[in-house]
Amino acid sequence: MYIFEAKNIVKRYSNHLALDNLSVSVPDNSIFGLLGPNGAGKTTLIRIINQITAPDKGELFFNGKKLNSEDIYNIGYLPEERGLYKKMKVGEQAVYLARLKGLSKKDALKKLKFWFEKFSIKEWWGKKVEELSKGMQQKVQFIITILHEPKLLIFDEPFSGFDPINTNLLKEEILNLRKNGATIIFSTHNMASVEEICDNIALINNSKKVLEGNINDIKKEYFDNTFEVKFDENFNSMEASITADYKILEHKKEKNISILKIKLLSEISRNELISKLINFGNIISFNEIIPSMNEIFIKIVGETNEKK
Repeated sequence: MYIFEAKNIVKRYSNHLALDNLSVSVPDNSIFGLLGPNGAGKTTLIRIINQITAPDKGELFFNGKKLNSEDIYNIGYLPEERGLYKKMKVGEQAVYLARLKGLSKKDALKKLKFWFEKFSIKEWWGKKVEELSKGMQQKVQFIITILHEPKLLIFDEPFSGFDPINTNLLKEEILNLRKNGATIIFSTHNMASVEEICDNIALINNSKKVLEGNINDIKKEYFDNTFEVKFDENFNSMEASITADYKILEHKKEKNISILKIKLLSEISRNELISKLINFGNIISFNEIIPSMNEIFIKIVGETNEKK
C-alpha cells in the first residue's frame, strides 16, 4: 500500500518547468529517499505535498484518497531552511506550534516535556530561540515536527549542521518513528545516510523522475560484474596473463595480502572465474563490489544531463 502517490504532476513557474509529468509512489511505513541535484524539482514536490503550492496538472493521493486540506494534520514537515521565531521563548513557541497542529495545551506540554528531556534540552525551555546554537534550534524544530504524531513526515536535510553524535541521535529517532508506524520522506544530498536508513528512493533530475525503487534492488541492478579478490602471500602475479574473460582494474598489497579488483568481461560463471583465479594462488575471499548510491547518483545524473 502507498501512503502517498503523485501522478503525472506538472508545475511551471514563469518560464521554468519545475516538474515535468512526475509520478512517485511512497510505500506505507517506509523511509523514502527523495534525491536529486540542486534545482531538480525536489523542493517543488515537497511544497506541493504540503499544499503550500498546487500543481498545474496531475493528481495527488494520501492514504488511497485524493489529497485534501484536512490531510495537512497528518503530515509533518521539517524544512531545510528552519523557521523558528528568534525573539520568542523556546517553550512558548513549541506549545504554540503544537497547538496549530491540533494538540491541546495539556497534551502539548506533556509531550514536549518528554521530548525535551529525551533530547537533553529541557534547560533551554525559557530561553529565547536566538540564544540556542543551530543544532539546538534544529532539535527543537524536529520535536515540533513530530509532536502531533503524523502518519507522513517530510525531512529536508535533517542532519544539516549536526555533529556526528547528534546526527546518530536523530537517525535513531527517525528509525524509531518508522518502527512505530510512520512513513518518512527523506530529502538529502548525503548518499551515505540514504544507504543507511532508506528503504526506497526516487531520483529526480531536470524536473523528471529518472529512477525509483527499492534501494537494494537498485544497487543490484547497477552491479557491473566487478569483484574484489584477496590472495594470501603465495600469490603469483597475473598482470601478464592475457584473457578475454576478465580484466584487472586494480592491484594493491596490504601487508602480505594481495587485493585485486577484477571485472568479469565474458559470460562465464563466478565459479568458472574462481577456478581460473586459483591458478595464481590461494584465494582468501571473493566478493561482489556493489556500487554505492553515491556512484549510482553520479552515473545517472551524468547520463541524463548528457541526453538533455
